[in-house]
Order: sequence, then structure tokens, then C-alpha cells
Amino acid sequence: MFDVEKIRSDFPALSLTVHGKPLIFLDSAASAQKPLCVLESVREEYLNEYANVHRGIYDLSEKATLNFEHARQKVRRFINAASDKEIIFTRGATDSINLVAYTWGAANLKAGDEIILSQAEHHSNIVPWQILQQRIGFKIKVVPVDDKGDFIFEKYLDLLNEKTKLVSVLHVSNVLGTIFPVKEIIRSAHKAGAVVLIDGCQAATHMPVDMQDIDCDFYAFSGHKLYGPTGIGVLYGKLALLEQMPPFEGGGDMIKSVSFEKSVWAEPPARFEAGTPAIMQAVGLGHAIDYVNQIGMNEIDAHERALCRKLQQAVGEIQGVRIIGTSDHKAAVVSFVTDFAHPQDLSMVLDQEGVAVRTGHHCAQPLHERFGVSVSVRASLGVYNTDNDIEGFIRALDKAKRFFA
Repeated sequence: MFDVEKIRSDFPALSLTVHGKPLIFLDSAASAQKPLCVLESVREEYLNEYANVHRGIYDLSEKATLNFEHARQKVRRFINAASDKEIIFTRGATDSINLVAYTWGAANLKAGDEIILSQAEHHSNIVPWQILQQRIGFKIKVVPVDDKGDFIFEKYLDLLNEKTKLVSVLHVSNVLGTIFPVKEIIRSAHKAGAVVLIDGCQAATHMPVDMQDIDCDFYAFSGHKLYGPTGIGVLYGKLALLEQMPPFEGGGDMIKSVSFEKSVWAEPPARFEAGTPAIMQAVGLGHAIDYVNQIGMNEIDAHERALCRKLQQAVGEIQGVRIIGTSDHKAAVVSFVTDFAHPQDLSMVLDQEGVAVRTGHHCAQPLHERFGVSVSVRASLGVYNTDNDIEGFIRALDKAKRFFA
């Protein structure tokens, strides 16, 4: 049984007060709060099982290595990858996407090639490709979204051709909440001979994701949005591709042998994990995965989608509010603008009521331009949010509206 009050008790931050008001945390899309089991696991590792990994044959190092590699196994099972070798630990999803750009992209893209992005992409899935484009000279094409925020599949098919070498799109929009039809996107791209990277930051924390089912070539997500620590991310890559890719960084642990004449790279995933990794962060991510698995990703998905519908309906009923992104297929995010206050001013007033929301362009400036705004307010949900949070947020929003009237 899904017991949200029990879940809330697992998160120490949710008992905080802000300006004398109980915290209503609606910014999980930026970074989720952490359950006590994750915090304690990191503390325990530092206190009793800390050492560098993959190097020592003494007890502490062997324990640390075992815990680190167990975390990799947990990730592999969580996303149903075929092999632990397909799981690369990175600093975050941004790092994961840059890794693909500067390894696979630099080795495989050439002048005259084309890649396809969507209008809804986070800057982390735009800027690395632009930097690489300046070096190589390939063309970036962009699939638009419609007025509801849905991916326009017909436009996508029009852009696909024999020059398309890569399709790199999000799974769930961090602004719109729209769930993209990734299986169909991937299937069409593969028919055209293109490789596919999926930015899964806003999907992996809200719904089951299965690499065997969607069949993408790369999938990136961050630990801190999945109730884990900051500083740890994941890149999934099909092993056949990873084995062909050069390393992203050079240093220790990513080599098989080194001489002054030449170096020989290690096999994946070590090839892409130069230097001392984020050991404790990886262990914490493993415990975060244990935590959400214990609740059940299907149950989390159902809980959050029901809350998202209630949140969107309640926000939409306030006069003077315009919601950005009204797809029938969305998850955990409601973004909006109002005609009575700038988003920055509005969020400051909401903060006085204990409500934590995000304001700005959410690292998606082209998408905001598509909807004719520069910034928006974003309320985003996590496993711990409740009907009471929504009701408290709406009361605070009504109060803010009266304040600016």
C-alpha cells in the first residue's frame, strides 16, 4: 500500500519550517530531497568503510569496491540494462551528455552530417552539440512542439533522412512535464540508421524506465533528482557502442597499460571513469534506488500523475494564470505565468508562505521563447508530495495574487 505519510516521515527536510510556516517543497525537478536511509548510508560509508576503490587488496578497500560495484549493479537492474559494463558513473546527466558528445560525437560526426534535437531540450542537451558543431560543421535540426507542448512527430519524420546520424531528445520535459513518445522516436531513428541519446533526468525518478523496451543507444540521468546525492550521474550505453568509443578523460583507472610510447584503454565502463570516482555518492545512489524500488516505481508513477492532474487543474482555475504545457501525457511538473506578478516576485511571496518553487527559464530558453515568455514559475512534484501540499500551494498563490492586486 502506498503510504505517503510514512514516506514523508523518511525525509528529514520535510519537517522544516520556513519563515515560521511548514515547508511545502515543490522543486523536486531541480533536485529532490533525500530520505534518511540515503543520508545514513553515505555517513556509514565514510565512517566505517571508506577507502579508494579498485586498487587495494586490504579489507577497507575491498569493502568499498564491493559497495561501489554493487551500486552499479543496482543501476543496471533499475533500468534493465543488459550488462554492468553498460553503466558508467558520471558527475551527473550533463556530464553524461558531454561524454557522448566528445567521445561518440567527435569520433562519428563529420561536416555535412545532421543531428536532431527537440525544441524542449534542456541546455545540457543543446550546448554540447553546439560546441561540437563549431569544431566539425554538422547541422543541428530541431523538432518543434505544439501549443500543448507535445512533440510533433510528423515534423520529426520530415527531418529524418540519410544524413541524420544522431537523435538526442528528452524523455520528460523539465518545463512542460510532457512525456515524449521515446519508443516511437527511437524506432524511427534506427530505421534511418541514426543513433539515439535520451535525456532521462525527469523520467527515471518518476516512472519505470527499461532499456530493453525502449531500445535507445544512450540514456542519461542524475542521482540527485532520484533522491540520491549530488555529484553522481549515470550514462547507459549499449556495450557495442561503448567498446568503439575513445575515452572522455585520461588518467588513472581508465587504462589497461601505460608507457611513454603509448597507452591502452581499459574496457568499459572503466575506460570512461578516470581517476578516483564519486564512491560515496554512487553508494548513496544505490540506496536511493533501493528506496524507490521498495515503494515501487509504478506506484510512484500513479501517485504523482494523480497529483499532477490535481495541481494543474487547481492552478488553471486561478484567473490570470496561464499554464505552459498542457499535454494529455505529462508527469510531475506544472509551469505557469500570471498577469498579476513577475515570476521572480511571485516566488518571493510564495517563499514567505513556506512554498518552495522554481522561477526562471529552467535551462530551457528556446522552449520559453516558443511560448512567448522569458521565464516561468515551476511547481514540481516528488514521491513525498500530498494533496495538502497542493492545497497549501493554491492558498499561498491566492494570497500572493491578492498581495499584488
